[in-house]
Parts: sequence; structure tokens; C-alpha cells
Amino acid sequence: MNSDSSDLLLDVNNLRVEIAQRQGTLTPVDDVSFKINAGEIVGVVGESGAGKSITGAAIIGLLERPAGIAGGTVSLLGQRIDNLPLKELRKIRGSQIGTIFQDPLTSLNPLQRIGDQLAETALAHLPVSRSEARDLALAALEDVGIPGAAQRLNAYPHEFSGGMRQRVVIALALIAEPSLVIADEPTTALDVSVQAQILTLLKDLCLKRGMGVMLITHDMGVIAETTDRVVVLYAGRVAEVGPTASVMRAPLHPYTAGLMGATPSATRRQGERLQQIPGSMPSLRNATVGCAFAARCQHVMPQCIDVRPPLIEHESHEVACYLHDPTVAPDGARHQLISSHGNSDGVGQ
Repeated sequence: MNSDSSDLLLDVNNLRVEIAQRQGTLTPVDDVSFKINAGEIVGVVGESGAGKSITGAAIIGLLERPAGIAGGTVSLLGQRIDNLPLKELRKIRGSQIGTIFQDPLTSLNPLQRIGDQLAETALAHLPVSRSEARDLALAALEDVGIPGAAQRLNAYPHEFSGGMRQRVVIALALIAEPSLVIADEPTTALDVSVQAQILTLLKDLCLKRGMGVMLITHDMGVIAETTDRVVVLYAGRVAEVGPTASVMRAPLHPYTAGLMGATPSATRRQGERLQQIPGSMPSLRNATVGCAFAARCQHVMPQCIDVRPPLIEHESHEVACYLHDPTVAPDGARHQLISSHGNSDGVGQ
């Protein structure tokens, strides 16, 4: 989809990640493209192994050998960053791109006070004095809703609850006021009520600061409640991209519809069972020639097996599925997709 260039923060174009091994090369991310604009939360969703986290790691240059970017480009604010030297990329992390990881304990030093960790991050990325960095640390804790922020600056990570630790990690990611935040499963380890608080906080800060957010999750409920647009990944490939409300209302790809059918919803009829996607995601060692979802799809056609479907525009979405190619799909295929997955209820609506 086209984006206003004045608002465009992140442009991922045909990204390909390969892992070199003795038995052959694995491709966990294969020709992935999407954009994130200022003030927009874009969800990247899929099952475990879909390529979500490794896409985020590739964007910020955190791939570990033997994994590496083998093709495509990543641009931030119009500047290509995937080919920058490590020294230059480190300057961008924290200052222009903030990162929120799933487990806050992996992001916080257990032996260092919270205020010192926040102040050191500010000193590393901003032209401020130590006293100014301390003031920024206090303001950051207040922004994320830490009660008694002035006193909590001197606390250690173990003195915070899980939800409060995650708020501290968000403060750490935002203290240098980055343009983009990559949040990798930021609420998975939290209970439902705390999860809702963290997601609301993330949305409010996004609007307040006009930053873009890449929200990585496996939960379609989180996608429905939090994001503006969604990128559905399957086996390292983009299955569908579109406005979240539109995708929830009328998913185009059978995999998207399957994810929604497997997600609990407040509008689901009493006694109605959750649907299960049959089979499992293909192994990276068994690369598929055609559609990666073909073996699990009840709408599979002969060309799905032999030829990889291109990502085409259809209505407000982009979708990689022959069901929506008028030269291929049989009459009634679209209706079959809607009726078989019963997507009209939506998720979290």
C-alpha cells in the first residue's frame, strides 16, 4: 500500500534472512515487505516460527551469526540502515529505535538501580549532563505511570512487580525519544489485566509522541485491540497486510481466517468451539516451492502447490493467495472462505 513519504518512518523492502549451515541454507525470512508511519502501531502476527522476532532482530541489526541479511533493504526516516557499519548502527539503537523485549528481566541489570540504568541510557544517546539525565529518568518513570517515581528511582528491578518492571523497560526504550519502537511480545508474561494496562500505555505514548510502533505478537486479540495495521507472517513470508479493522472484519488469506477462528472472542456464541488450523508450519529444512500454507489449506488449488502466489492488492489489503486472483480463483471461492471460518464475529470487537 502507498504511504505518505512525509510520514514514513520504517520501510522494509523484500527483506530476506538466511542462516548458513553445513546441511544447506535456511531462510526464516523470505521477501518480507511492510511500512510503518509516524503515529502508527503496526502488528506483526503469526504462529511460533513464522519469522516475526527474527524480522525485528534483522531491522535493528541484532542477528547473530550464522544468520544474516541476504537481500532486501531496511530504511529508517529515508536512510538505509541494513548496510551500516556496526558502530553506526549502535548509535541508532536507543536514540532512533527503541526496543521492548518480552522478559523485562533480560533488559534490566539486577545489580543496578533503576534510576542509574535510565540515566546511563540518556547519557549514551543524548547531549545532556548527569543531573539532566537524572531529571529525564524521573520524567520517563512518570510518563509510564510508575507511582512514587522519585522514590522508585533508587529501587532495584527485583523490587518491582512484573507489570511495573515492564513499564520500566518501556521507559528505558523511550527515554531518548526514538522515532520507532519495536515491541517483541511485550505482554506475553503478564496477566490479562496488566496486559491491558501495558497495551493502553503503549497506545497512549504512541499518540502523545507521534512515534511508530512495530508490535510483534502471536495473539490476534492483542492485534485487534492495539494496532492500526497488521502484517500476517507465515513460514517467513507475508500472507496478508491491511488495516486491522478491515482484516478482522473480512480476512482474505485462509491462514488469517484460521488465526481468528482459533482466538477467543467475547462475541463468540455460547458453546461454540474454537477452530484449529490442521497440521503444522513447514520446517525450514523443507522449503516449499508454491504457497507455504498449501498443505494446511482447505481451499488449495493445483497452482498453489507449484507456484508461489505473489502479493497482490485486493480491496484495502495486500494478500498472497490465489483465491483472490480473478484469473485463477473459481467462482464462489471468496464466499467459501468467509463462511468456513465465520469471520463476521471479529476478534475483540
